Amino acid sequence: MSPADGRGDPRAGKPASVRTLARTLIDLCRSRKLMIATAESCTGGLVAATLTDIPGSSDVVDRGFVSYSNDAKRAMLGVKATVLDTFGAVSRETATAMAIGALEKAGVDLTVAITGIAGPGGGSPGKPVGLVHFAAAARDGRILHREARFGALGRATVRERAVIEALKMLAELARGPHKVTAQPPSSHRVHPRVSRTPRRSAGTRRRTSRP
Repeated sequence: MSPADGRGDPRAGKPASVRTLARTLIDLCRSRKLMIATAESCTGGLVAATLTDIPGSSDVVDRGFVSYSNDAKRAMLGVKATVLDTFGAVSRETATAMAIGALEKAGVDLTVAITGIAGPGGGSPGKPVGLVHFAAAARDGRILHREARFGALGRATVRERAVIEALKMLAELARGPHKVTAQPPSSHRVHPRVSRTPRRSAGTRRRTSRP
């Protein structure tokens, strides 16, 4: 059974295409010395579980936040109540806030956030079953957002497709530049307050050469 057929690898317990994406992402991040955290709502930790299925994933995966309720989004990721009240839990704004919050809380290089309506209930005319918002953020300031309308394909299928999209977004950021080359659009500009090393004082001279 080929990875492309999407029907799965019975030995792995997950669709081969998902496992291949996860393994490729782990290898890419390991080679670039990047650490990942996830912030998941409708997928309930499936992205983190998929990544940690891969041997050696501890080199890359730092932690996962399962923020299923609005209270959890506020408490764990710092999503503002005004964002949730104004735009709703399933929105571009909330997904972006979740990704940035995970970046700040974990101090990693890359994060991905997922919030959506997996079904079978919970949909509305404006936000139907199968609607999922994704956001991925990088420590250098880059942010991606995507909206998917998978349709009422069944809870398991919506969640599986959401995992695939999240892995692809993380890989896209992992392959990209790791310095800020341009500011994001003003409406989505963020300044993640994430640092791995103390800021040098004004009187400390920066080394200009390597030993």
